Amino acid sequence: MGKLDGKVAIITGGTSGIGLRSVGIFAEEGATVVFAGRREKEGTEIADRLGAKAHFIKADVAVEEDVQSLISETAKKFGKIDILFNNAGCPAPVGQIETVDYEQSMQAMSVLFGGVLLGIKHVAPIMKKQGFGSIINNASIAAHLAGFSSSMVYSAAKAAVLQLTRSAAMELGEYNVRVNSISPGAMATGIFGKALGLKGQAAEDSANITAELLSGAQPIPRAGLPEDIARAAVFFASDDASFINAADLIVDGGMIGGRHWTPHQESLRKMGEAFHSKTL
Repeated sequence: MGKLDGKVAIITGGTSGIGLRSVGIFAEEGATVVFAGRREKEGTEIADRLGAKAHFIKADVAVEEDVQSLISETAKKFGKIDILFNNAGCPAPVGQIETVDYEQSMQAMSVLFGGVLLGIKHVAPIMKKQGFGSIINNASIAAHLAGFSSSMVYSAAKAAVLQLTRSAAMELGEYNVRVNSISPGAMATGIFGKALGLKGQAAEDSANITAELLSGAQPIPRAGLPEDIARAAVFFASDDASFINAADLIVDGGMIGGRHWTPHQESLRKMGEAFHSKTL
């Protein structure tokens, strides 16, 4: 018996990375999954591979008509929407504040923040009417602390997602609709490659390199994996989380918990040696 048996879920950004793994795991847990993305060929192939539980709809979360159609088509076909996982993301411009490209920044914001806003906007009437629902927004540890993203624009967008999550949770909770977020840490996905200029499959293939490079970035000695976030989303989507609302779950292996133990102890050892040598 799956944790999501009988539930209908929408997952945006479902053709790669965290979204792709979430589609598979949600289906394994018993959900009927409608997933969206801009790449129709890849989406169709994924749906064919996963079978009857997975349904692809081409949609760009930065376009309101696409989001509205995605949600209305799902509700019409399946009669309800239990879960919306606002997962779709994109890289944002890197560099210093005085050189950041404004147009590119606004384009990134339209996906990273705008896509979440539109998803909540259009699913809210349906979930309010049916009297239940779980909305899950993908945020980031970069929303909590500066310096945890290659892009300050990305950090700002994700911080906005956190506040939008809390605000929507206060409103929709009165209708038994829960709104929560997940803040991933250093994840082995293609987004770092995309941010640094890689395209298509080359960006996706860079996830293996990323996993190796980020293995020491947190106390848990490995990079985060897409299934780590997918499993957290399953929890928020399930009835196990029925009294959790306006929460953010940090899934980062302890990255932002504080100073790492071993480097801290090594700095203390060196300090002790310096004190000893200076006072003899």
